[in-house]
Amino acid sequence: MAMFGLIVSGRLVSTEWEQASPTNVVAEIRDADSVNHVVVFLTGAQPFPEGTGGAVYFCWPQPGGTGQVWQLLGVISNTKPSAIFRIGRLKKSDENENMTNSFVELGQTPRHNAMVGISVEPLVVIEGQTPAVQSEASSVSYFMEFSQRMVENLFNYTSSFAMAPADTHSRPGESFVPLSSLQQWYSNFERRLQQNPYFWRK
Repeated sequence: MAMFGLIVSGRLVSTEWEQASPTNVVAEIRDADSVNHVVVFLTGAQPFPEGTGGAVYFCWPQPGGTGQVWQLLGVISNTKPSAIFRIGRLKKSDENENMTNSFVELGQTPRHNAMVGISVEPLVVIEGQTPAVQSEASSVSYFMEFSQRMVENLFNYTSSFAMAPADTHSRPGESFVPLSSLQQWYSNFERRLQQNPYFWRK
């Protein structure tokens, strides 16, 4: 069983890795233009050797097939067996500051599709490296999605109890709120969430 797993958002889990060297494996992401997030994880079949971890890299084909640029996404280890990485911005970036020699020296021929690579290295080495800023996995997008789904659920639930004004007279002990005010609140909440996901903390 494979040691590593790869999840490309919207696709099935893959454990197909190519052994590029004794300490490096690569996995190809086909049709990667629409891919914005990837998840890399340990499958549980085998842990990292003591004191080592996996430096996770991303390679996006360079314009004109000018070679490969591997950018550091982050690290997985026995104590952090999975990580979510955002690669959407890396595909648009021309900055090569995060190049690494770990894969450049392998003589890999350029491919049209993107690739993810894992280099098994000492933790003291990889934990001191700086990932590409654009790839830092952020929980903001997931928080926003959760908030929007929660608000939509609230709106759908409350609107299912909507009744005509004439019907409210049959329930004299209850107060009623116009559905339009809930709709207005929903629109305002969504707009503010888009502007600042943390506005509710103020």
